[in-house]
Amino acid sequence: MADKRKYVIPGDVITSGPFRPEQNVVLEGNNIIATSVGISEIYEDSVKVIPLTGKYIPKINDLVIGKVISHTSLSWELDVNSCYVGFLPAQDVFGRDFSTHADELSSKLKTGDLVAARIANFDRTRDPLITISDRDLGKIDDGILVKISPSKVPRLIGKKGSMIQMIEMGTNAAITIGQNGWVVISCETEEGLSKAKKAVEMVNEKAHIANLTDLIKDMLDGKDES
Repeated sequence: MADKRKYVIPGDVITSGPFRPEQNVVLEGNNIIATSVGISEIYEDSVKVIPLTGKYIPKINDLVIGKVISHTSLSWELDVNSCYVGFLPAQDVFGRDFSTHADELSSKLKTGDLVAARIANFDRTRDPLITISDRDLGKIDDGILVKISPSKVPRLIGKKGSMIQMIEMGTNAAITIGQNGWVVISCETEEGLSKAKKAVEMVNEKAHIANLTDLIKDMLDGKDES
């Protein structure tokens, strides 16, 4: 059996033999060839490529926000808005003396929990290793999750943090931005939370507009018409 998942670009031969081509692949002779950039998956008798457009490509040291999707006795798996699944070892949370019998993983992180994490290791051939052992990382206890395109994250941060500082100051909200396009907003007031969420969504929708900063400033100041 060929590699189950790997990074491919158009023209790459994923496998050959009696497989059924599905999404973003073509059969040429005996070879199944990728037609888009993405992650190839071979499952039973079929082959497909999951396209990377709009998905996050992990980079070492990136801050990301992940959602726990499952765990084994040794690690948690996290959705990080990528074709890859984030892999958080139990030792990272419990320490080196971790014993699979003594510690119950779900006592620390349960399915559905959000965490702020960093990409510790990644090389495209396997799912990224993530860590929550640094300061300010770990389980996120409150706030709402807003999803934007990973490509819009630099615009949301702004030059030297100017955009995100303006939004935080204008709403008294605390905003954690994952490089994977997931943003957590928490605020003591409903109005501040609502305005901050609207500002983040405006950046996502209007990142290409030159006077975006002025539009968001006006919205925060209560001058917009909508």
